[in-house]
Amino acid sequence: MAGGVGSRFWPMSTAEQPKQFIDVLGVGKTLLQLTVERFGTLINPSNIWVVTNQRYADIVRQQLPNIPQENILCEPCRRNTAPCIAYVSWKIKSRNPKANIVVTPSDHIVMNVQEFQRVIGDCMKFTADTDAIVTLGMKPSRPETGYGYIQADLSASSLRNKEIFRVDSFREKPDLQTAKQYISKKNYFWNAGIFVWNVHTIVNAFRMYQPQIAKVFESLIPVYGTEKEQEAINLHFPECENISVDYAIMEKAEEIFVCPADFGWSDLGTWGSLQGHTKKDLYGNACIGQDINLFETHNCMIHAPQEKRVVIQGLDGFIVAESNDTLLICKLSEEQRIKQFSGEN
Repeated sequence: MAGGVGSRFWPMSTAEQPKQFIDVLGVGKTLLQLTVERFGTLINPSNIWVVTNQRYADIVRQQLPNIPQENILCEPCRRNTAPCIAYVSWKIKSRNPKANIVVTPSDHIVMNVQEFQRVIGDCMKFTADTDAIVTLGMKPSRPETGYGYIQADLSASSLRNKEIFRVDSFREKPDLQTAKQYISKKNYFWNAGIFVWNVHTIVNAFRMYQPQIAKVFESLIPVYGTEKEQEAINLHFPECENISVDYAIMEKAEEIFVCPADFGWSDLGTWGSLQGHTKKDLYGNACIGQDINLFETHNCMIHAPQEKRVVIQGLDGFIVAESNDTLLICKLSEEQRIKQFSGEN
């Protein structure tokens, strides 16, 4: 899923080029490219699908030249994750009615790729021949208020996989006190928005719990793979309800399981989260860039990868980020105000 328009890493990311299309980590690859890369041992590039907004289609083609162009699906408007997932599910079903599917956002990071691949591979085996829906639950390292949570029944694991458990409930983003209660109980996990299921299971789930959305994509079966497809999608996709897959399917379906996992995951929603996943110097500074010189500076996030010399003295707890003709200097504690500074919609 690569249609988000978030500009949380302004000035580096903007509505015209959201964070999934930029090199946030300073490693020479965008988050989208890293997402595809970590599936390299699991999925052939011909079986990778990208759903994005029409305005980003050319960027996706440029960044993922090995993905078949017909596997890049264009939404004419934003309708959240449920219609996005429904569209690609019906498309995949039209090509392979026995397909096994992994759904993942394109703007997250994974530090331990080998463990990620092991977990995903095991989950795919679990869902291949069953009606199970599996969601990944990240083992929490702190009482995070920015994530939704999954409450798992850890009293007994699945007979087919001892690392997979039934879901008791999904919980909204909590306040700090509630988050502290969650992580103290050991059976609450961050909801990463990564799902595994077979195509038969998810299509039937839409038919049962979201018949209006299912009707839209069922009616388009005759045009999938033809020159009329995009025109039909442009016409009918806006008819879908604006709803997340969590509300649409996950909170309603019965055969829902969670696989607790720990592979260094983050949705990189803030500069602060990037700082937390970047190597720091002795003074707590996280630096991405080739020529950054710090003096009497502590606990800062410095992002200046564009070969400019950066010299900073005397800052503590700041974001310093530059992109093209824009320089941001902001307290990390005031990061939530960046959007009003930026003028991004």
